[in-house]
Amino acid sequence: MVMPSVDLKEAARSLLGLDLTRSQLAAFEWYSQELQSWNERVNLTAITSPSEITVKHFLDSLTCLKAMNPHEGDRLVDVGTGAGFPGLPLKIVCPQLKVLLVEATEKKADFCRHVVQGLGLQSVQVVHARAEDLGQDQQYREQHAWAVARAVAGLSTLAEYLLPLVKIGGRAIAQKGETGPAEAHQAEAAIERLGGHLRRLRPVELPGVADTRYLVTMDKVAATPEAFPRRTGLPAKRPLGS
Repeated sequence: MVMPSVDLKEAARSLLGLDLTRSQLAAFEWYSQELQSWNERVNLTAITSPSEITVKHFLDSLTCLKAMNPHEGDRLVDVGTGAGFPGLPLKIVCPQLKVLLVEATEKKADFCRHVVQGLGLQSVQVVHARAEDLGQDQQYREQHAWAVARAVAGLSTLAEYLLPLVKIGGRAIAQKGETGPAEAHQAEAAIERLGGHLRRLRPVELPGVADTRYLVTMDKVAATPEAFPRRTGLPAKRPLGS
């Protein structure tokens, strides 16, 4: 089924209370066109129509703001960003954020760098790396006020990617589909073991999308034990608590 056209400005206002500026709307339009163009040569995303990009990439990314109250200079890390989601839309709308995009696939990291350069975004770093490695690097470990991820892994695995990167007092946000509540229940012990606390599940409805999505928010309340994250591949192969 073809998704009907959605006006980003109106949808952002009604769904999120955001009043996007003309320059922000122009940035999203350019981003959409570049994503479509690159996707003809490089497999970045299965979502390719302009209306789906607007809703399932841009609006969906911006729903993270329902669980955020970013301040000037806050550091945000987006793990498994793919073609820049949700990190780059959040940066466009919240230019005060210092953003780190983490992506293990080099061609996707290259596209993110292209968008950062093309839009002239400041204070954005794109790293071609695995989250497990960054989480054990003192340059990045427990340095971020916010950690976000979308469609990366099961929540127990995802918590092991995200929480080591979050400073105490910060928050991790996992964007999940209909399995969100069940995953949150199963992952609660793992989250606590990693120094987190499951804060809440917030349902999100997107225009033209039948399935309910969820923001799973985790507060960082204690230091993550040094053993975590485990070496590359283990969090996905043997999730905590499984």
